Amino acid sequence: MIEVRRDVFRLAEAFTISRGSRTEAQVLTVSVSRDGITGWGECVPYARYDETLDSVAAQIAGLPEGISRADLQEALEAGAARNAVDCALWDLEAKQAGKRAWELAGLAAPRPEITAYTLSLDAPERMEASARKHAHRPLLKIKLGTPDDMPRLEAVRRGAPGARIIVDANEGWSAEVYSDLAPHLVRLGVALVEQPLPAGQDEALIGLERPVPLCADESCHDRASLPALKGKYDVVNIKLDKTGGLTEALALRDAALAGGYGIMVGCMVGSSLAMAPAVLVAQGADVVDLDGPLLLAEDRDPPLTYDEAGVHPSDAALWG
Repeated sequence: MIEVRRDVFRLAEAFTISRGSRTEAQVLTVSVSRDGITGWGECVPYARYDETLDSVAAQIAGLPEGISRADLQEALEAGAARNAVDCALWDLEAKQAGKRAWELAGLAAPRPEITAYTLSLDAPERMEASARKHAHRPLLKIKLGTPDDMPRLEAVRRGAPGARIIVDANEGWSAEVYSDLAPHLVRLGVALVEQPLPAGQDEALIGLERPVPLCADESCHDRASLPALKGKYDVVNIKLDKTGGLTEALALRDAALAGGYGIMVGCMVGSSLAMAPAVLVAQGADVVDLDGPLLLAEDRDPPLTYDEAGVHPSDAALWG
């Protein structure tokens, strides 16, 4: 039996990117039950890809009850619906086998990974205050993507002079804006820039100097995306809600590494249930951005553990 329900998690504070702001995380929780055993998964429908809670729930409702993980890859395209069901099937298979999901995937036992902590888009003085509050964290991610980003970037660096910084422009820049900002990104010690240009306009990156590595986010969904990234990006951001689950995420990671790309593993704003399978993909990644639960005022029980070592692998009671 496949069941889907809507869950809402309050955010600790408003979360803002260049496309808008939110105060809660709305997710779909999927359970797959067979012979008295239940596996769980979570997804976050993303309006950027024309996904809604209703449309994704309808996709899941249309699946046959006994679908296998292999057949699921053909039944649904990459996206949030396939992600939640794929992860639920991994959890179910692990419970049925009496093993952990990482064992079923042929992976080494996972370890904690340092994760970024995201500062949402705000006025420079508020971003500086937020950076100062979180300056103890080793990796900060800054949401930018407006014509007035330099004051924000300078403010964050003042607030957290010792932190490693990555920038997410969320498709908000042009090639000219990026080129103008690039020397300042270097000066301020920015380690990575995510998706500076709109995905449909990133041909402009070909031949452009990249003094700071560029990461494909909206331009990279699954393995089929890789050929179009050549000459534009140095790193790919793997998110399970884009790949359509752990199965394709692991395959994309291997293919991207074989193609010479660095690996970033990211997330939508969701609960620990959504992060748990992504922790397996994040092992050894260049950048890990699995801070969704850190942005919430409430979470699953049991939640993932976050401490100075980073985000820890999940207990079997949560997932996998």
